[in-house]
Amino acid sequence: MNIAVFLGGTSAEREVSLASGKAVVSALREAGHTVRPIDPALGAHQPAHEDELYRDILHGAPPTLEHLAKLSPRNLIECVNSALLDGIDVVFLALHGEWGEDGKIQSLLEMRGIKYTASGVMSSALTMDKSMTKILMRHIAINTGTWEMVRGGVYDRSFIDRAVAALGLPLVVKPNDQGSTVGLTIVQHAGEIPAAIALAAKFSTSVMLEEFIPGRELTVSIVGGRVLPIIEIKPKDGFYDYEHKYTKGMTEYICPADLPAELAERIQRDSKRVFDTTQCRGFARVDFRLRDDDEYYCLEINTLPGMTATSLVPKAAAAAGISFPELCDTIVKLAV
Repeated sequence: MNIAVFLGGTSAEREVSLASGKAVVSALREAGHTVRPIDPALGAHQPAHEDELYRDILHGAPPTLEHLAKLSPRNLIECVNSALLDGIDVVFLALHGEWGEDGKIQSLLEMRGIKYTASGVMSSALTMDKSMTKILMRHIAINTGTWEMVRGGVYDRSFIDRAVAALGLPLVVKPNDQGSTVGLTIVQHAGEIPAAIALAAKFSTSVMLEEFIPGRELTVSIVGGRVLPIIEIKPKDGFYDYEHKYTKGMTEYICPADLPAELAERIQRDSKRVFDTTQCRGFARVDFRLRDDDEYYCLEINTLPGMTATSLVPKAAAAAGISFPELCDTIVKLAV
């Protein structure tokens, strides 16, 4: 097939997306496809040499807001509208974050009549909104942590007092529609909350304050309706932040996770329920926290999870006997 891999984009997860896209391009070529990498943030005018696309890959920290401000979402419209996609059978979306994972690029491709991988417009937009996803999880009786929202940056001291009373300390402050822990702070003291909200608000107009759930970090990947083995994520120090996610050797991954069989089955079953209820398709990843008493809480579902060398979906697929080229080829076939 003739496949375009969309990578890069305009979000704070741009560098992660470039790394995901580069890996996917290589895997799809190994699987026998004709592949063209495209950074939609550059519009209709792509670099003459493919390697020029990958200059910004993973420097250990997210790109600065000043750098992102130079990338116009208008270019994505120009890219999808251009001759770049003439003769393309399917677009493999290796984008993350805003304008990639939130239904916007999906809607442009829908209007162009071009097939694309993973979830559609509605489910992409829904699951990108962490608060709406948690509301839906509660509706289907899936455990999720308690949370409060700040919208438009408007709150007062009484809100902080109410949030601490409801959520306890420590608590998590993060943008409502970002990934890769961009803009996230684990707050230990109430006095740190205003600065944490200000940081998160740089990346979103909506900020979530969420109950911190101590315990083990687990994730479940789903590909084509098949639930893959659970992975336990164990950072070697601190917490699973941007640096630990994308720097080799800083995190230990255990797959399958060491869990009682009945508990693992329940977590996998609930992962599939979240996937189905949010009407996801293709592939996705569902994240959990597991307390010491074996009570588990669903954090979120990711409709375009990372596909880098350290990413979780490829690790789970490998544990199920699926090579990375096979995984990428399967995702393409599910889209077509």
